[in-house]
Amino acid sequence: MVTTTNTTAHAAHATGEATLDRIAWLRLSSITLPLATPISDAKVFTGRQKPMTEVAFLFAEIVTEQGHEGIGFSYSKRAGGPGQFAHAREIAGDLIGEDPSDIGRLWTKLVWAGASVGRSGLATQAIAAFDIALWDLKAKRAGLPLAKLLGAHRDSVRCYNTSGGFLHTPTQQVLDNADASLSRGIGGIKIKVGHPDGAHDLARLAAVREHIGDDVPLMVDANQQWDRPTAQRMGRAMEQFNLVWIEEPLDAYDAQGHAALAASLDTPVATGEMLASVAEHVELIRHNAADIIQPDAPRIGGITPFLKLAHLAEHHQLQLAPHFAMEIHLHLAAAYPTEPWVEHFDWLEPLFNEHLEIRNGRMYVSSRPGLGFTLSDQARAWTTAEHEVGSRP
Repeated sequence: MVTTTNTTAHAAHATGEATLDRIAWLRLSSITLPLATPISDAKVFTGRQKPMTEVAFLFAEIVTEQGHEGIGFSYSKRAGGPGQFAHAREIAGDLIGEDPSDIGRLWTKLVWAGASVGRSGLATQAIAAFDIALWDLKAKRAGLPLAKLLGAHRDSVRCYNTSGGFLHTPTQQVLDNADASLSRGIGGIKIKVGHPDGAHDLARLAAVREHIGDDVPLMVDANQQWDRPTAQRMGRAMEQFNLVWIEEPLDAYDAQGHAALAASLDTPVATGEMLASVAEHVELIRHNAADIIQPDAPRIGGITPFLKLAHLAEHHQLQLAPHFAMEIHLHLAAAYPTEPWVEHFDWLEPLFNEHLEIRNGRMYVSSRPGLGFTLSDQARAWTTAEHEVGSRP
């Protein structure tokens, strides 16, 4: 279903000669990506969630009076996709007539448009789609990849695969998936742990380490399903596998528990993907709760808040490994001073006409301006709702 709102272009603040262009039109699209196989991690095995069968995406496409375009997205892996779309639809008109270069101010404007529902979670995740589209537009207008606009420290980033190691996957298939990832040029392998039977986790992890060898970077992800004593025991038992990190061993908001665990283990602790604001990440940093921080730009409100968090993480000398959405996070990781990691998921590839280059263990920033992707015909076919605001020039 397509809905349209006609909004007269206007400026909400006094403007001067520096305002060279204005937002004329935007389109929101709710796109449901089906997954080939139902996905299960530790949250499913502990009964907290059902297997995941689809991912809901909120896409924002913005066009200015001068014809400059930008695209961005947010997402929900379970409930929340329709809510993100509904919130974005309510506030979209506030962007018409605005200068697309004023990204920080526009982020604040959109937050205050829905301030009564908070400055984190669903509300800011809806704003993320607009914010990311505005950064894409700015980089395209400059004729630069977003990483170069931000100031890249490198043109490629270490990458690891997650999608081949979920808990529902039989061990032999995990090994085969690891082979396929490494053959494709992906540099590291992450598998899910957090099975109710810890011996199952250890046996599976031992099989993977033996299969890929000692030199291939290996990570594990417990998806918040251990309590503190279990995380301590499992963390110690996993020291022998020389892991790059143990991810989300505890509840995402247990900063004190993560801090105690990080201090007691040789293996680095990584967390942060489930947090929904910069302020929530500040609590992790304040408690020294992570060696590696894993923010997700769509989840925390877009690129604008991500950059604030990245500066804070750099100040505290934390490693960075953004969660999911590699099409966005490749650029942000390339602009981080310390060598980061980017997570490879092949799930999103059908949504875009362009695919990222991966070789020799690294994901490469392309020469395409902006984020460097356009929506595919398949993505258009998976669209369940659209909403347009303004008039397209």
